Amino acid sequence: MKLFLAFLILASAPLAAQTAAARTEAHKSDFDYLLGDWEFTAQNGKFGGRWSAVRMEGGQILDEYRILGDKGETIYVSTTIRAYNAAADRWELIGMDTGGGLQDFGTGQRAGAEMHIEQKFGVAGGKPTTMRIRYYNIQPDRFSWTADRSLDEGKTWIKDFMHIEARRIGPARSMGQLTPPAAAGSSPQRR
Repeated sequence: MKLFLAFLILASAPLAAQTAAARTEAHKSDFDYLLGDWEFTAQNGKFGGRWSAVRMEGGQILDEYRILGDKGETIYVSTTIRAYNAAADRWELIGMDTGGGLQDFGTGQRAGAEMHIEQKFGVAGGKPTTMRIRYYNIQPDRFSWTADRSLDEGKTWIKDFMHIEARRIGPARSMGQLTPPAAAGSSPQRR
């Protein structure tokens, strides 16, 4: 019996890997609209800033969201890494800002022509805020973003708590390898 179970596990491993690869391939472009450089306004022009995103070598998306003051000074900046989890069939996000560590965890999935994310903010700093974020009206040169907010872990929601309109100011781009491959015929040196 144990041998039969081991055979079933080994036989299903390639199928699971194929399923994960197919899911990853099907969802690899879900965040392509975000790649590049953007200028945004939020809350009907009350504040604005820049947002830039690049695709990393492994397919993950790295983005930086920067709120700017009237003189172009940085008021706030956060960085997010977005990676597709084929086993869970969803995107996973983790955000960070200066001094806050890795704290803003979220998950996302494509819903038709929109991208939907649920993300918790401020987990390390006390009482977390949950936001349901919706990217919509996605065009090559613009997109809209809106978020509902909960301060009580999803029991009640403030509808349309925040709204962003983004306009493209730079083309999509990707980030190459961070570590160069070894030259042909050479091997890494041990220290």
